[in-house]
Amino acid sequence: MMMSNSYNSFEEINNQLKILSLKKQINKQHIKLNFQNSKTIFNVTNLKNEFKRAFQEQLLSYVINNLLKRFR
Repeated sequence: MMMSNSYNSFEEINNQLKILSLKKQINKQHIKLNFQNSKTIFNVTNLKNEFKRAFQEQLLSYVINNLLKRFR
C-alpha cells in the first residue's frame, strides 16, 4: 500500500529514496538468508537423518510396548 507523502524539498525526496533503497537491500538479504536456511533444512542428509531418528523412536516405542505387555 503506497502512502501519499508531501515533500518540501528535493533533499527530503532523496532521503526517502535512500531509506527505501536500504529497506529493499535488507529485504533481499532476508530472502537470501531464508533461502539458504531452507536449503539446509531440506538437505537430503538432514531428511535422511530425521527419518532415521523418527523410525528409531517408533521402533523403540513398539519394542517397549510389547515387552510391557509380556510382563503384565
